[in-house]
Amino acid sequence: MTTWWPYARLAASVLAVAAIVAQLVRSIDVARSAETEYGQHMPTVIANFFSFFTIESNVLAAVALASGGIWALRQKDRTLVEPRWLAVLLVCASTYMIVTGVVYNTLLRGIPLPQGATVPWSNEVLHVFVPIIMLIDVLVAPRRRALGWGAVGIAAIFPIVWVVYTLIRANLVIAPATGNPYWYPYPFLDPHQPGGYGAVTLYVLLIAAIIIGAAAGVVWIGRKRGTRPAVAA
Repeated sequence: MTTWWPYARLAASVLAVAAIVAQLVRSIDVARSAETEYGQHMPTVIANFFSFFTIESNVLAAVALASGGIWALRQKDRTLVEPRWLAVLLVCASTYMIVTGVVYNTLLRGIPLPQGATVPWSNEVLHVFVPIIMLIDVLVAPRRRALGWGAVGIAAIFPIVWVVYTLIRANLVIAPATGNPYWYPYPFLDPHQPGGYGAVTLYVLLIAAIIIGAAAGVVWIGRKRGTRPAVAA
């Protein structure tokens, strides 16, 4: 595992980047063929693309996997555990990707998407393959560092910022696909859906609980599997 897992991390990182780029290219192509001015507004299209929690989480996962793979290949001493910054980065990326996989496959998989707007293989990579890889990384990756429980709080920061950003920005942009004077990346965040802000609040609280629970689980496994060096690496 110590010898080949860094290569698996690097390969998964490359695949994640390829899937992100493929979907971005498709989204831009769809926008170029739009018949309305708001549908062809590239700054909004690109900003919307990178406003999806899935995309942001996969970008972070690609960075974390590449960083972990490169660090492991450069450090020949196999008794040396990963540095704290890498351990925290992996906890965050693993947490977000595990939650992405759970939320997508339980809440979003059955939602129909515009024909031709999604790259099927990219969609599966971003919502299934990378979450599984990150879960495997939590369970079997060698040279893990045991972190304190404060890492759970660190992992919760970005999702909180993302929700606030999303709810503020949503009413400041025109949805390229529909022309609605608002754009929400996911239906469960849209207060214009049945249930209004009450339903949105419940979904946010539910997902927050899932994120905190996932982060706690990732940290707990790391504390069981990893070591806490006496001197920081």
